[in-house]
Amino acid sequence: MPLLDLTTGASLHYEDLRPASEQAPVILIHGMLGTARIHLGHVMDKLRDQGFRAIGLTLRGYGESQPKPRDFPDNFYRRDADDLLAFLDALSVERAHLIGYSDGGEVALIAAGQAPERIASCIAIGAVGNFGPELRPRFQRMYPGDWITDEEKRIHGFDNAARFTGEWVRAMTRMIDAGGDVSLSLAPNITCPLIIMLGQKDKLNPQSYGERYVSAVPNGRLAMFDCGHAVHDQERDAFYRMTLNHLRAALRD
Repeated sequence: MPLLDLTTGASLHYEDLRPASEQAPVILIHGMLGTARIHLGHVMDKLRDQGFRAIGLTLRGYGESQPKPRDFPDNFYRRDADDLLAFLDALSVERAHLIGYSDGGEVALIAAGQAPERIASCIAIGAVGNFGPELRPRFQRMYPGDWITDEEKRIHGFDNAARFTGEWVRAMTRMIDAGGDVSLSLAPNITCPLIIMLGQKDKLNPQSYGERYVSAVPNGRLAMFDCGHAVHDQERDAFYRMTLNHLRAALRD
């Protein structure tokens, strides 16, 4: 699929399944070291098979998307959300459903709060929109990145795992130092139906943080699953039941 040049300076690779559909598309946003296909490929395919237009977006610096290398300034989540909204503009999409996983879930929450009139529904998997100081050591364990595989380095076009993870950890800890608000202050702006999906064993996204977030969203709810971070992979059947019901209800509204 093509690269789309955006007004933000990014060129994003994407897959558009069922582009002839007239309904609002579902935009899927991956997490760290992923692409749309790597992290959310089976979700995209399932949605297409259920009659939805599914567009898998690969964030700047990952996969074939540009510019490279992927970096992490302090505002990287906001920058990715700006890219997402510019992506909708470039495709002439007025309203869309969002499904974001991990870092992509944080991006989806920001976009839903920044441009609520453009978001028909939102699902954030493994994302909570706010980080407290007790999460600092959990983030710091990501450095120096010796867990990153050679194949992941190849796919994303970098060779220095310590630089990659160091930038991410630095940005995350600075967010904590600044009060931890990723999108919590935007939560009251979210007017669409929102589900935050968390695994009980997800050490980066505690249940209490999700509860705090959805309590600020007029039509928000938290769904807990007996698994780790990747709810859509580890609890696939339950994930699909909830996701399809959520999307179909949003279409009726």
